[in-house]
Amino acid sequence: METLSTREARRLALARAGLLPSRWSGLPDRAAGGGKRARTAAHRVIDRFGYLQLDTVSIAGARSHALVLLSRLGGMDPRVGEELLRPGEPLFEYWGHEASWMPMDLYPHLAWRRRSFFDEHPWFGKIMHKHRDLTERILDRVRTDGPIRTSDLEGKDHGPWWGYRAAKKVAVGLWSSGRLAVRERRNFQRIYDLPERVIPAEHREADPTFRQSLSALLDRALDGHGWATTTTLVQTWRMQGHRAEAESVLAEKVEAGELLQVALVLDDGRRVKGWVRPEDRELAARLVRLRPRKDEGVLLSPFDPVLWDRKRVEQLFGFEMVLEIFKPEAQRIYGYYCLPVLAGDRLVSRLDLKADRARGRLQVLARHDEETGDPAAGKAAVRSALARYGNALGLRVTR
Repeated sequence: METLSTREARRLALARAGLLPSRWSGLPDRAAGGGKRARTAAHRVIDRFGYLQLDTVSIAGARSHALVLLSRLGGMDPRVGEELLRPGEPLFEYWGHEASWMPMDLYPHLAWRRRSFFDEHPWFGKIMHKHRDLTERILDRVRTDGPIRTSDLEGKDHGPWWGYRAAKKVAVGLWSSGRLAVRERRNFQRIYDLPERVIPAEHREADPTFRQSLSALLDRALDGHGWATTTTLVQTWRMQGHRAEAESVLAEKVEAGELLQVALVLDDGRRVKGWVRPEDRELAARLVRLRPRKDEGVLLSPFDPVLWDRKRVEQLFGFEMVLEIFKPEAQRIYGYYCLPVLAGDRLVSRLDLKADRARGRLQVLARHDEETGDPAAGKAAVRSALARYGNALGLRVTR
C-alpha cells in the first residue's frame, strides 16, 4: 500500500478545502463585495464540499456559514453568507452533514434519507403519523396561501396555531421527508414551500439507486477532503449505518482506477488506511515544495469542513479541536465560541471573540496560542487574521 506523510495529507486537505492559494486549490480566493460574482464564487466553494453547514450562533459577528466563506473569499461582503438561499439559486437546504445548503445536483441523491425521515424522524419520531390532521392542514395552507415561515405557526401573543409545539415539529418533519422544501431564509428563519415550487423538475424526478447515490456522495466527500478514511467519508453525510456498503463502493472505485488505497503515516509511525484520487496523490507530492506564509493568518469557523472531524484534525495538524458552547462557563478552557487561526498549513492559535456592533468593535475575550517553532510569525498571523476579519465586518478589534 502506498503511503502519505502528514504534511502531504494536511496540505492536500487545505488545497481541496480552498484554504491554499487559488493556483493550488482551483477555487477563487477573492470575491469583492456582495454582487453576482461574489455569489458565484460562494457557490463554487460550496460545490467543492457538497455542503455549507448552517449554525445559529452569531456572537463572533458572523454565523458559521458566513465564516466559512469569509475565510476563503477575501473582500466578500459577509451578508452574502446569509442570503445565498434564494428562489432560483442552484442550492437547496436539507440534512447533509448537518442542516446545510447544498448544490442542487445532490437533491436526488438524498431521496433515501427523505424516505427514511417520512417513516420516522430521528428527533420527533412518527410525528406526522401521530398528527395526521395537522399535517394535512399545514400542507393545505401552503398549497392555498403560499410559503409559510416558522413564525406563521404561531398565533398572536405567541399563542398556538393548531398547537405551536406540534405544528413546528410537523413542519420540520414535512421538510425532512421531502413533502415541503425550504424556499429561502429571512433573518435566518426558514420559509417553507411545496417542493415543486422550489426544486427543478429534473432533480425532483431523477431516481438514482441507493448505490448510485452513495457513490455520488462519497465522490463529493473526497472532493472536499483529498485523503480521507472511510469513517470521515461516511460521517461527512452522517451515513455511519452504511459503512459496509461504502467500503464496497470505494473498493470498486479502486478496481476501476478512480481511487488509490493509501496509508497515512503518523508522526509516531502508526499507519491509518484511507483513500485518495490518483490526481490528488500527485498534487500532494507537489505541495510538499510549497512554502506557505507563516505570518498571514485567517480565522476558521469551529464547524469548518476542515475541522469538524476532531480525530482527523489531531492526526493532520496535531491540534486538539475543542467546542465548549455546551459546557458551563466554569468548565471552559478556551472560551464559548473559539475560532482557530490558520497560518500557512498550521493551526497556531484560537480566539474567543464577541462582536459589539452598537459600539463598532470586535472584542477578543480570550486568546490561546499553540507552541510553534516561530512564535513571532504566529503572533503576526493572529494580527493578520483579526485585521482581515474585523475589516470584513466593519468592526474595530479591541482587547
